[in-house]
Amino acid sequence: MRTFKSFASDNNSGVHPEILKAITEANKGHALAYGDDSYTKKADKRFEEHFGKNIDAYFMFNGTAANVLGLKAITNSYNSIICADIAHINTSECNAVEIFTGCKLLTVPSKDGKITVDQVKKQMHLLGEQHHAQPKVISITQATEMGRVYKKEEIKKLADFAHKHGMLLHMDGARLANAAAALNLKLRDITRDAGVDVLSFGGTKNGIMSGEAIIFFNRKRGYSTSPSKGFKYIRKQGMQLTSKMRYISAQFIALLSNDLWLKNARHANKMAKLLEKEIRKIPELKITQKVETNGVFVIIPRKYIKKIQRQYFFYLWNESISEARFMTSFDTTEEDIENFIKAIRGTIK
Repeated sequence: MRTFKSFASDNNSGVHPEILKAITEANKGHALAYGDDSYTKKADKRFEEHFGKNIDAYFMFNGTAANVLGLKAITNSYNSIICADIAHINTSECNAVEIFTGCKLLTVPSKDGKITVDQVKKQMHLLGEQHHAQPKVISITQATEMGRVYKKEEIKKLADFAHKHGMLLHMDGARLANAAAALNLKLRDITRDAGVDVLSFGGTKNGIMSGEAIIFFNRKRGYSTSPSKGFKYIRKQGMQLTSKMRYISAQFIALLSNDLWLKNARHANKMAKLLEKEIRKIPELKITQKVETNGVFVIIPRKYIKKIQRQYFFYLWNESISEARFMTSFDTTEEDIENFIKAIRGTIK
């Protein structure tokens, strides 16, 4: 079978060899099921090394579940969740947040996926009004759906505002590693230390075969106990308690060891910058977003799109303006980019 590289999504990438090795090593003998194994305990320690003590980390199959169940744990059905209009939880999770939490999503317009306190304030005028859903969570994506990055100060400002009003800050960290690499900061710097209460930590887009994590930072804002209290039951009800959890845990052990998460993210980001550089040499194409992580957003003349897609599949992000999204991964090479650019040039010549 012919192998190929696409620029459609970092979900399309392979699995890092170190991750495969970790899965193989975990595949020896028997181990206790449902997270009572030694691999899961070791993975918990790895998360503590990166995020600090007194956290609760739970593993599950995918990012939608991490977002949805994490939000369910910190809301009631009469609450609302404030997010960007292009947030993944609003556009790409098939109403799962609304269905499983019962909450209303209140969206604010955003061109780059980032939101500000001033925008959030506009959704706060109904606070305490019994006829309307009550804001409980601000949810942000890091890096955003447009590949942009929140600085630590921006996150802290949102967190402080949320906490002042008895709310919580949730972060969709599907590409948190890419954001940390871009900012040259530790994972903890832009999550726990910035005031994030609940984090969906992505692994699949950064070299893992299958697995995500939800992390509670054990703050008690708005609760008599930690918001993670009872989450093991929510995870079970949400059909995300895997019996052979050691295989997910082993992957996170490898990812969070020897800076593998950082090396993968840095490489993906570097390849995106190279792709950006080459695209800027093609006058027919226009880059629409500042390239900060591993996503490049490009307007392509409509007549060329299908022809290029026959050679390299990619997603059309905004059909109305003919804007495409190109994603690089930990396994993207300079040769891949060179060949991709040749295909584009050959199409529009």
